[in-house]
Amino acid sequence: MKLNLTKPIVFFDLETTGINIATDKIVEISILKVFPNGNKESKTWLVNPEIEIPKEASDIHGITNEQVVTEPTFKELAPQVSTLIAGCDLAGFNSNRFDIPLLAEELMRAGIDFDMKDRKAIDVQVIFHKKEQRTLSAGYQFYCGKELEGAHGAEADTNATYEILLAQLDKYEDIGDTVTALSDFSTHGKRADFAGFILFNDTDQEIFSFGKYKGRTVEEVLKENPGYNAWIQNADFPLYTKKVLQEIKERMSAPKDTMTDVEKLSALQQKFNLR
Repeated sequence: MKLNLTKPIVFFDLETTGINIATDKIVEISILKVFPNGNKESKTWLVNPEIEIPKEASDIHGITNEQVVTEPTFKELAPQVSTLIAGCDLAGFNSNRFDIPLLAEELMRAGIDFDMKDRKAIDVQVIFHKKEQRTLSAGYQFYCGKELEGAHGAEADTNATYEILLAQLDKYEDIGDTVTALSDFSTHGKRADFAGFILFNDTDQEIFSFGKYKGRTVEEVLKENPGYNAWIQNADFPLYTKKVLQEIKERMSAPKDTMTDVEKLSALQQKFNLR
């Protein structure tokens, strides 16, 4: 089955210095851009993270400090990455929980704003785990009948993820073939931020998912304890989480239009009659 696209979708994978979204950095990024007509565009970069790559991370992806010392920093690459993914939906393997949040952090560190307001996200791992409960290499063997050579290399993982999704479309008729359907199926829960510190409740109100205010609405907490926002803004939280919280605070401070529709109509009529 063909992936039903209405706009380009970007499959991507990151290799990093670690798994802390707020502090770790990208050391390799690979992007596969798939267009609605089936055309593809791909880019892969090694990245100088400007911090030391721990041996534990190098043992997994094989990228060492010596390999990246002369490579561009992510700040230097950010404009190209931002342009390449502009107007695109996003997809990856464990991307909802890790790759998208960390990419957002790196772009924002580089001074480029990022949000998901006009994007959908497909997490191929979630589809895989809901259906089969395996790893990427096992998934590649299961769905595509191939051994994943170069596993934990960003380019190999990116292309394997795209192939797995196409195979999943053939295997599972109930997951749909549109980005919207696949995004809905591959989403665990509704989050206001990528890291899951701020969620939506059943009435689409933002709530905290951690700490002493867990389960309470953000607006309620900020009214009760205005300093809580300042504490989060100065603490070691992801930049995107801070951005979402600040937007909620600004929304709360914005003037509210209290006029009813009848009152607005009456005002318009009075204005018209005065002319």
